Amino acid sequence: MGFTGRELRSTIDDGKLTLSLEQVRIDDPADDEIVVRVEAAPINPSDLGLLLGPADIATPERRDGRGGSLTFDIPPARLAGVAARLGQSMPVGNEGAGTVVAAGRNAAALEGRRVGMIGGGMYADYRRIKASEVIPLPEGATAASGASMFVNPLTALGFVETARREGHKAIIHTAAASNLGQMLQKVCLRDGIPLVNIVRSTQQADILNEIGAAHVVNSKDDDFAARLAEAVEQTGATLAFDAIGGGTLGSDIMQAMEQAQVRAMPEYNRYGSPVFKQLYIYGALDTSPTILNRLAFGFQWGVSGWLLFPFLQKAGPEVVARLRRRVIDELTTTFASKYTRVIGLAEALEPDVLQAYERKATGEKFLIDPSAG
Repeated sequence: MGFTGRELRSTIDDGKLTLSLEQVRIDDPADDEIVVRVEAAPINPSDLGLLLGPADIATPERRDGRGGSLTFDIPPARLAGVAARLGQSMPVGNEGAGTVVAAGRNAAALEGRRVGMIGGGMYADYRRIKASEVIPLPEGATAASGASMFVNPLTALGFVETARREGHKAIIHTAAASNLGQMLQKVCLRDGIPLVNIVRSTQQADILNEIGAAHVVNSKDDDFAARLAEAVEQTGATLAFDAIGGGTLGSDIMQAMEQAQVRAMPEYNRYGSPVFKQLYIYGALDTSPTILNRLAFGFQWGVSGWLLFPFLQKAGPEVVARLRRRVIDELTTTFASKYTRVIGLAEALEPDVLQAYERKATGEKFLIDPSAG
């Protein structure tokens, strides 16, 4: 029988990035597969890297009228970073939720169930996927509530799991008022882990204070460095997760961790504190180079990247199953997501809408509902 529907795709070719809605045919599922009618799919910052990549979003060019493809220029200096995907039409959308409309022989029990899913290609009317890559939603749960049950919840839990595995007792987090940041704060409160939240406005601080955050520092304040050092000293944080990436903020965090440790040293050491400090960069809200004033934080430190899927692969199936169970148990509390706007698939290609969600503004989260157009 099969299904026919639209799929949002991103293609880079001839110095241009093109977004288009393609008609695709979904074949009947194999024995261990299902076909899901997509009812909700969030736009996460991690989706934008594939959706827009290196494009200059100030250069939209509409083709074939409203609802047609949208093309952007790519600055020549950015092309080298995407050479491997030239000419490829790539489906977009990490996660989503919907109703199972067809199931293979070994997945028949899922037919008619609403499920959350991860695996790419979610900005579409239908998604054929392995049954092992979905989670049935609790009875009565909406597609919107299950659409964001993977990336942000598992990232928040992954941060805490990383802290425990590496022997850190407290965490520092940047862009902390984001949807992910709010989840992380709730997890840390439940698990008794001190968390230092770094924000860039009083409004963002208010969001976290309402949740119950004990340590919130504003990077725009004149006394930011002193307040950050004080919060780090109070918590003993030696681990940071940075969503910003560019600029000097990561260096400032490492320096604050070093200062706190040096104050506790019984005597001077020209190599700094012997306590290891770790900065993980997991985002690129600032795409400029990362600047590290390395002599300001001794010699016991590490800076590296952190990504969810490599972490889950290393953690192993038992840990992943445990984290997923917790997400289900706390789906409407700790891991509840709030959306400020719901758009259809076609709307995702409107320049004003695209520029709005590309801003990645705190408090703004977009949800795609294919049935909306």
